[in-house]
Amino acid sequence: MKQVNRYLHKKILVLGLAKSGVSAASLLHKLGAFVTVNDYKPLSENPEAQGLLQQGITVICGSHPIDLLDEGFELIVKNPGIPYHNPMIEGAFARGIPVITEVELAYQISEAPFIAITGTNGKTTTTTLIYEMLLAGGKKPLIAGNIGTVASEVAQIATNDNTIVIELSSFQLMGIDEFKPKTAILTNLYDAHLDYHGTKNEYVKAKALITKNQTAVDYFIYNGDQNEVVAVSEGSNAERIPFSPHNELNHGAYTNDGWLLFNGERIMEIKDIKLPGAHNLENILSAVAASKLSGVSNEAIFQVLNTFTGVKHRLQFVGEVSGRSFYNDSKATNILATQNALAAFHEPIILLAGGLDRGNEFDELVPSLKGVKALVTFGETAGKIEKAAREAGIKMIQRVDNVEKAVPAAFDLSEANDVILLSPACASWDQYKTFEVRGDIFIDAVHKLK
Repeated sequence: MKQVNRYLHKKILVLGLAKSGVSAASLLHKLGAFVTVNDYKPLSENPEAQGLLQQGITVICGSHPIDLLDEGFELIVKNPGIPYHNPMIEGAFARGIPVITEVELAYQISEAPFIAITGTNGKTTTTTLIYEMLLAGGKKPLIAGNIGTVASEVAQIATNDNTIVIELSSFQLMGIDEFKPKTAILTNLYDAHLDYHGTKNEYVKAKALITKNQTAVDYFIYNGDQNEVVAVSEGSNAERIPFSPHNELNHGAYTNDGWLLFNGERIMEIKDIKLPGAHNLENILSAVAASKLSGVSNEAIFQVLNTFTGVKHRLQFVGEVSGRSFYNDSKATNILATQNALAAFHEPIILLAGGLDRGNEFDELVPSLKGVKALVTFGETAGKIEKAAREAGIKMIQRVDNVEKAVPAAFDLSEANDVILLSPACASWDQYKTFEVRGDIFIDAVHKLK
């Protein structure tokens, strides 16, 4: 960890806790700052805040008092989930107080370089693949961010022998200042988080921040098949490295004649890849590019891709029961992710779908549903997804209360050699705290069938 003196005796407000807020507050306290934490959850229900209080950190819980901003803070570190139209953030900007997110702190103290991954879909799979490839190649990677441990915790133990592989959201990227990854990856861009960003343009601008500080000695790996992503790459000062599963490229990562290639060099045959789904070729190619740029051998890449079958909750094979194969794709929180999941299988599919209603319809899903044998729905969007299923010609449709009940219902609608797939096409927040909780309930329900 670098010796950082910039926060010594500085008055800093950490706004919102969760894991990143706790880590940021503890780190700033170690760096000699005068830290105040403000979290909406009452202290009596807030073990994280109680722990910080025991460290000697000032804690204010139960509300976000706007007059707190008049106490002379020189910096605010905000929880990424707090939107910028929040009165506390608007008040901070009005007072000239800079606002960052915890990942900026991680960069400032880290001795290790970063490989940073963002995009709408595929971030977690790409991050995991890169970590595994670097590990197989003897490169001493550490994994951080939305997957793994909070970035500022990882950065405290990282040395210049390590590489931090980090998944970043648009929310986190809006709070960076100096953050500069050695390698940045933009997987793809689709409509997402518009309730936070307001418009697609603002969302794209937030994602583009991943390369804003890069220079000619850095790498920007990007999806060469998406015009919006290509446009972002054109604003980067880094060396631009495209990837494409569909088109042969002059340089970068691509496929040709059944092979994965990087800069014209054959890496491995596609038939030897174990990870299902054509959409995963994008993730694989971007991971190959990052790994090759980090000096990983073809043998190490082959070892990973020949054994890696997926990340938990992302088209994860759960098991087989009475000839039915169960897959957990709880991370499919939008229509595109579910379309990709459905395209990954040739077998008859019993689809489990539904969740938070964000106001959209599911007309885009209709073509992908045409090969689905039966549908089990749950959550706020059950009716909307059923409407799309009827348009697709699905005859067997059943609505249940939750994911736990969906599993036996799907089993009853299935036969041997069918795939039973949880791919909700919606966020989980109407019924479950996270998509991970939703996926774990699915897994448990599958095991109860055995």
